[in-house]
Amino acid sequence: MAMAKAKPILYNAWISSCSHRVRIALNLKGVDYEYKSVNPRTDPDYEKINPMKYIPALVDGDIVISDSLAISLYLEDKYPAHPLLPKDLKKKALNLQIANIVCSSIQPLQGYAVIGLHEGSMSPDESLQIVQRYIDKGFRGRLKSFWMGAKVNMLLEMMSNWVMCF
Repeated sequence: MAMAKAKPILYNAWISSCSHRVRIALNLKGVDYEYKSVNPRTDPDYEKINPMKYIPALVDGDIVISDSLAISLYLEDKYPAHPLLPKDLKKKALNLQIANIVCSSIQPLQGYAVIGLHEGSMSPDESLQIVQRYIDKGFRGRLKSFWMGAKVNMLLEMMSNWVMCF
């Protein structure tokens, strides 16, 4: 008798845009997964899953993957149906370029510690100006040349929370 394969487990938080991106990828791919809500700052057991205490983290069998882009790329390879990335090499490269801009140049600025709200070193208005400056810098030019003919893909998945804000 064959054993049922365990569903991947997504450790995440509803407020996390990184978690949001992974939930989008899982749902676009049609992957049946277990949703586990965690607060990485207060849940002592979560540190055993991800010692950095960042969310999200995906546990799939014996592998633990953290970082929304790494999880999305893992899902892209493991579940080839409903691709997140275009097959065309140039379009794929542009998708990955913009996804990396979001994940490494824009996303980190959204954290309370980075924008100074956590320790009260900046006012909300000052923090907002800094965040808007880098979002604008990250998107200017690159998006203007890309949006024409775009379809649902990794770019849109990575940017979904910012697209909804504008």
